[in-house]
Amino acid sequence: MSKELAVFSDGWPIDTTAPLDLSNKSSVDKDYHPVLKAFLAGSFSGTFSTILFQPLDLVKTRLQNPSQHVVAATVNSRIQPGMINIFANIIRQEHVAGLWRGMVPSVARCVPGVGLYFSSLHWLKVKLGKTRNQDLGAMEAIALGVVARTMSGVALIPITVIKTRYESGVYKYNSLGGALKAIYRAEGIRGLSCGLGPTLARDAPFSGLYLMFYTQTKQAVPKEWMQSPSAASVIHFSCGIVAGIAASLATNPADVLKTKMQLYPEKFPNAFSAALYVHQNYGFKGYFKGAVPRMLRRTLMAAMAWTVFEEITRSIGLK
Repeated sequence: MSKELAVFSDGWPIDTTAPLDLSNKSSVDKDYHPVLKAFLAGSFSGTFSTILFQPLDLVKTRLQNPSQHVVAATVNSRIQPGMINIFANIIRQEHVAGLWRGMVPSVARCVPGVGLYFSSLHWLKVKLGKTRNQDLGAMEAIALGVVARTMSGVALIPITVIKTRYESGVYKYNSLGGALKAIYRAEGIRGLSCGLGPTLARDAPFSGLYLMFYTQTKQAVPKEWMQSPSAASVIHFSCGIVAGIAASLATNPADVLKTKMQLYPEKFPNAFSAALYVHQNYGFKGYFKGAVPRMLRRTLMAAMAWTVFEEITRSIGLK
């Protein structure tokens, strides 16, 4: 095998100064399947963040479905925030383990979803002609983030529906497979894909904006700061925090509509009906219900996922 073929076999140049050991299959495989390596790195990074921040996602879902779970306490004529009450109610009624309700569909969606996102992003970057360490422009980052998230979002929409219903407490499913069958029998394919529009309107712009803010913030950091592994991890995490806050606030209205449509598909057959209901009952602030726990979760989860992903990809030769 020529070194030239090794250079261009995966679309990104590889280090050809080191000898290629053809007697060891693993050394050859190491230079192949970069999309698979990106998928595995993304899935690994998504596992920790999904499990750690599941309680915040659960509280966010229940804040957006107030008729079921939010009981605003009045103390000295002041209405207390629902987020703390929900945490207290869950622990009191379902114990601490109840904070991880919906963990199975969350892992089933987020872990392969993060893997699909990172591998799609890697593949799209190759198609765009970017080398390993070449930075993306602002508009390139938005475009790649939107397309990559759209691809993974469409593939995993049935699991997203089940995850939302698990977390809401409105539906009682015994298992992931049982939920798929129950929804399909009662609502057909439409039930398994309900809320796809708002889901993409939430996730695709979030990913595009997040990737833009993340890459632009990281590019503003002096290059010499990135030379130290310990400093690089802190920088990656900090850039992720900044990007997550901005992207979360911009996309929260779509998240509210998605929750309504996936919990009550008969009442809200489209995004317009859900938006009209929210506006009539809660006003403009209704579009930002659950914004605080969602912002905390999405920001910390994305920051952690990108930090772990950056470290893994550097160690396996994708960086």
